[in-house]
Amino acid sequence: MATLPGLYAIRIRGRLGATALSAFPSMVSELKGSETVLTGLLEDRSAVYGVLAQIEALGLELLEFRQITAGPPARARKSPSSGEDASPG
Repeated sequence: MATLPGLYAIRIRGRLGATALSAFPSMVSELKGSETVLTGLLEDRSAVYGVLAQIEALGLELLEFRQITAGPPARARKSPSSGEDASPG
């Protein structure tokens, strides 16, 4: 069963060098302290498992693997006490 494409964020312990990063050509890397965060679109379940296999093959320590989902659209909020619109503007 294939899944829909999704945007993923992957946190790995340590700072990955150019050679290790080349194993993830479709991902954008960002250093956050002593961790590397890879972000990118993975087309399906097979791509997800492929990235996980690369992480394991390179002996990297996976800290977090999550799909980034867009939140619901912002709506005007009601003030709990008055029932009036509490949104700015």
